[in-house]
Amino acid sequence: MTKEMNSPQPWKILKSEMVFDEKWYKLRRDEVELPNGLKLDDYYVSVRPNVALTFPLTEDNHVIFVRQYKHAAAGIFLELPGGVVDEEEDDPLEAAKRELLEETGYTSDDMELMLEAIDNPTKDTNKIFYYLARNVKQVASQDLDETENIEVLKIPIHKVEEMLLNGEIHVTGSVALCLLVLRKLGL
Repeated sequence: MTKEMNSPQPWKILKSEMVFDEKWYKLRRDEVELPNGLKLDDYYVSVRPNVALTFPLTEDNHVIFVRQYKHAAAGIFLELPGGVVDEEEDDPLEAAKRELLEETGYTSDDMELMLEAIDNPTKDTNKIFYYLARNVKQVASQDLDETENIEVLKIPIHKVEEMLLNGEIHVTGSVALCLLVLRKLGL
């Protein structure tokens, strides 16, 4: 790839303040100067924690999915297990293992980072860490917090592509990770 004369340049942050800082949502207001000299005094950024998402595959080729209500979208969604990387967690792999165990009761010692991606670089600060967990085994019951009501489903891996294509799985992070893993496994 060759560099063009008009290659993108970072914006300069002139001022930054947290305007909303609550448990479930944080919003930052930046005053920025663009490379062309234009100044914006009201560029809002959603400050979000990183997320770890796991494709849990059993020894007999079933994928562990979760189904739960998501309030912002006002619906019940079929997804891969995952959640936020807590502030005190340095390693997204540990967060992926923790979330998998809490949401499903399953665990694995064979987890591979598939991709580190940016969720929404225009307005959000977080990354998503996508993992493939092989040979997952159920070792415990779910350990849900009071806001969670999660149904665990075991779906044969050969049905996942069809479920993606017919819209049964349509949360973007789960779609992306399913496609990454199916390609990696030659399915």
